[in-house]
Amino acid sequence: MTHPLAEAGRSVSASRSLDALKGVGPKLAGRLAKLGLRTVEDLLFHLPLRWQDRTQVVPISELTIGEPAVIEAEVLGMETVGRTRQSFLVRVGDGSGTLVLRFFHFGASLQAAMARGARLRLFGEVRSGPTGPEIIHPEHRPADAPADDEATLTPVYPSTEGLHQLALRKITAEALRLLDAVPDLLPAAIAREHGFPDLHAALRLLHRPPPGVELEALALGTHPAQQRLAFEELIAHQLALRELRQRLQRLQAPKLAAGALRARWLAALPFALTGAQQRALADIDADLQGSRPMLRLVQGDVGCGKTVVAAAAALSAVEAGMQAAVMAPTELLAEQHLRNFTQWLEPLGVRVEWLVGRLKGRGREAALAAIADGSAQVVVGTHALFQEGVNFARLALVIIDEQHRFGVHQRLQLRDKGREAGRDGSRCPHQMVMTATPIPRTLAMSAYADLDTTVIDELPPGRTPVTTVAVPEARRAEVLERVRAACRGGRQAYWVCTLVEESETLDAQAATDIAAALMQQLPELRIGLVHGRLRGVDKEAVMARFKAGELDLLVATTVIEVGVDVPNASLMIIENAERLGLAQLHQLRGRVGRGAAASSCVLMYHPPLSEQGRARLGVLRETSDGFVIARRDLELRGPGEVLGTRQTGTLALRIADLLRDEPLLPAVQRAADRLLVEHPNAAAALARRWTGERERYGEV
Repeated sequence: MTHPLAEAGRSVSASRSLDALKGVGPKLAGRLAKLGLRTVEDLLFHLPLRWQDRTQVVPISELTIGEPAVIEAEVLGMETVGRTRQSFLVRVGDGSGTLVLRFFHFGASLQAAMARGARLRLFGEVRSGPTGPEIIHPEHRPADAPADDEATLTPVYPSTEGLHQLALRKITAEALRLLDAVPDLLPAAIAREHGFPDLHAALRLLHRPPPGVELEALALGTHPAQQRLAFEELIAHQLALRELRQRLQRLQAPKLAAGALRARWLAALPFALTGAQQRALADIDADLQGSRPMLRLVQGDVGCGKTVVAAAAALSAVEAGMQAAVMAPTELLAEQHLRNFTQWLEPLGVRVEWLVGRLKGRGREAALAAIADGSAQVVVGTHALFQEGVNFARLALVIIDEQHRFGVHQRLQLRDKGREAGRDGSRCPHQMVMTATPIPRTLAMSAYADLDTTVIDELPPGRTPVTTVAVPEARRAEVLERVRAACRGGRQAYWVCTLVEESETLDAQAATDIAAALMQQLPELRIGLVHGRLRGVDKEAVMARFKAGELDLLVATTVIEVGVDVPNASLMIIENAERLGLAQLHQLRGRVGRGAAASSCVLMYHPPLSEQGRARLGVLRETSDGFVIARRDLELRGPGEVLGTRQTGTLALRIADLLRDEPLLPAVQRAADRLLVEHPNAAAALARRWTGERERYGEV
């Protein structure tokens, strides 16, 4: 199925194949296709990574080691050295000094070009050699030969194996001759409002910047030419996500209303909902009572009570005689949800079923049968829920936890499980996605433009602030004493192990080794061990013992980062904390401070710390505000990782950067509105230009 916005606006140049360009044969076309470059327009929007200034000749006496430079010099002499691995050395001079050119691969034509007395124009990075400055394999040509690189800065493009920069520059020059045939799809009035150049001027400048251009602005991505294209790309993604939303909104969804079952459940809870939880539930109920599918993102910091809100929403589906599905990214988190939903809902007569990849044999068959006949009213699981062979009888609500671990396509696959229940396929379930990784509002509006957003910005009463300290590994003995004192005082502690490589096998071994060492160092404590290689039933047993107070210290891998709730645990030790991202550290820290006792988190690191590692640990010491931490995480890691888009392909931006270009986002929203109303054909063509050749949003 072709994206509706991708049908319109195909220009003549956009459809012209690259093999029509001079110098592009089948072999080069194949290499360009590896980069997704098939048309002239593809090539024109394939922008340089950086630029080199080859317009200025530098005297040899003024060269800087480690910097690239252009030199004009005369060949003074040459020699071939080495026995087993020969190299060709050429000494050149320009009157101010001499320089050695070193070639490891050479033949007769190169040796002829380097004849004594020849004047050459050379480019390369200057290094320190045995006899002074040298350049290894410089680019070279006769000094009097005409060349394009003297008039503009030289672009360096993203490339692939076998595709040389010289070839990319030559065919880009050919493509630039056809630039006027590429339509400028952003109305001139909108471009002028923001001080942007027209499309053709922007592309010419970025492919061939003139001398004197603001190099620092280009390097930072803030030059008006780059901002013009970033603006256009962000509008395209906004339009694509809105189109997805409009298509979903054309479908029907069952009307769900809260009733006596939810009232009974809320009355039986040992706590009252916070004001923020009540507001979130009001938003959700308003959506569920409509005939259009709910599409809502619920954000909330660690421990704010999102799961309670999810359970209340699920009861609305149950009361309507339909089903709710709860999907989590890991089996451990799914197990935690299963435990909560079972404990809360089964006393009301609600059947909660369980489906994960490791469920096999008769257990799996029984679960699939209960899901298919509707007797399983709430189904909790992992990505196994949307796999082939899983058929829901009456799926009315899809709840997805830790949304950024899945992405648009996977959650839509689960939604389509509900569409199968409608005879004509026009009915689909409501969707609620949750994340404990707070996302700044403007970013959420761009990354999740197909979703309404609710924020739970209040923690339940009784939570205590967690004091965070960072200590070097050399102070391990002090940390051990701290654990001993906490546990002797009747409290419990976590000891989290991390490795450089993410491997269940390696992580499990590290955790096992550390647990064994701690048992020797703290023989009086009852120590348990949890890691990803344990069978689910064994993990569950250890966690149950820890929660019941039968264990003092739990040694674990990062599998415990979400979902674990033990109010008596007041101390968290995170080993090699410098190896984890801010969001993950914040999630782990959220396992303590859940009771009335003063709680602490010790970030134990292995020096020396990198600059980024020092920054991460510093942020954790300074604040426990999830939104502040999310902002710093974005700055340190980039939106691609934080939003989960690097893995899923969603919002795989080519030019725009959500963090750098965040100030543009409100204007992007307004421009998208205006384009849809005033210039619908341009909107369609714009969306196709930036998202048309990649995997369609929502096509699963």
